[in-house]
Amino acid sequence: MKTRPPGYWHTACEELAAADPVMAGLIARYPDCVLGNRGDPFQTLARAIVGQQISVKAADSIWARFAALMEAVAPAQLVELDPESIAGCGLSRRKVEYLVDLAGHFIDGRVEPARWKRMGDEDVIAELVDVRGIGRWTAEMFLIFNLQRPDVWPVDDIGLQKAVARYYLEGVRPTPSRLRAHGERHAPWRTVATWYLWRSLDPTVVQY
Repeated sequence: MKTRPPGYWHTACEELAAADPVMAGLIARYPDCVLGNRGDPFQTLARAIVGQQISVKAADSIWARFAALMEAVAPAQLVELDPESIAGCGLSRRKVEYLVDLAGHFIDGRVEPARWKRMGDEDVIAELVDVRGIGRWTAEMFLIFNLQRPDVWPVDDIGLQKAVARYYLEGVRPTPSRLRAHGERHAPWRTVATWYLWRSLDPTVVQY
């Protein structure tokens, strides 16, 4: 079944294309827009921790073993596991600690998905980065792919840096401050601009 883009997507594309010839070209070149929602917030964040600094193939293999330890990948089930059994899936001790900390944040309400709809992007990021092992970049990817917020511009993302350098800066990699300033031209649809810039670098549709 084909993934449907967020409700704002087509309006965003029209406005970005009208305002910026580079965006107009990319939007026309890649009509296969897909910004899929990965579903359950806890699983999405747990997968992000599992996948840090390893290949996608390795992460998928470790995740399959990790998920097989539980009837369902959920905070309450995770904290009942012996840390040694979690590590036995191929996870480092540090990642085990990160996963247990993530589960604790969900259980005691420090991380509460139900309230995110009422919170701004920066407030959600602040809540997420309080979890060990989750930095700003991971939180921004969560905002884009899970919450599907429309105006996220992840200045620490290497792919975004490369694409802006290629299409706007004659190949010169921007500093974070310069990239942040550049992103203002794409507001309030910086998520959509980011997606198309990513798409231009990779033949595979970006998911997280």
